[in-house]
Amino acid sequence: MTVYLVGAGPGDPELLTVKASRVLQGADVVLHDSLVDARVLGLAPAGALLIDVGKRCGTRATAQSDINRLICYHAGAGGTVVRLKGGDPMIFGRADEELAALQAAGIACEVVPGVTAATAAAAALGLSLTKRQVSRALHILTGHGADGALPAHHWVALANAGGTLALYMGARQITGVAAHLIEAGLPPRTPAVAVESASLPAQRIIRGDIAGLGKALSEAPPLGPVIVLIGEALAGRRAALVEQIRFAADAAACAPAG
Repeated sequence: MTVYLVGAGPGDPELLTVKASRVLQGADVVLHDSLVDARVLGLAPAGALLIDVGKRCGTRATAQSDINRLICYHAGAGGTVVRLKGGDPMIFGRADEELAALQAAGIACEVVPGVTAATAAAAALGLSLTKRQVSRALHILTGHGADGALPAHHWVALANAGGTLALYMGARQITGVAAHLIEAGLPPRTPAVAVESASLPAQRIIRGDIAGLGKALSEAPPLGPVIVLIGEALAGRRAALVEQIRFAADAAACAPAG
């Protein structure tokens, strides 16, 4: 018996990996997050048991202990079990808790990675999250603690680290995040972009700066999952064009004479 922890990606079924698709097509039981696209779930066999164990913001969630119990129960029954998670299982997916439960039960498990929200959002924007001389690091953090409040991040370190911040589950907390970062020294005009439902037809992009993005989101509340990206790499296509020009100039300078 084997359990597969599978990343469903950001939503678009075409962004599912080949392996994820193959594993899903052979599943007997699929325990899935609520936000997994119906078209992805449609890849499971007609007779497969589909169990929604996820939650939407503000609604009652299935307790993690119950999810662990269900995974182990169905795996013990001898079927192929897929735990299908939005994005990548190993990024804010509580995969460690499920892996620990399976290990304790003596059940084999394989992780199948998926496209995570940060990279899907970057693709939607047409902007790299890492750029030479602008952003040499990517910091992934959550805006949602276990109690629903803003986690106690090391704000000074984040403000001084440079690079791009990718804030998962942060739409409700963006005003607080901005206040902490600005107080820690991040310039209020630092570019910030919220991407809602990245890769899906309902995708929406809200551009601004760290000081004003919270207000923009409150005026047009999102309905789907939101990732917030913060940093100079998000300055826009003009910044990207300047970097391309610099790269071309560097290449010309390095070219052999004659």
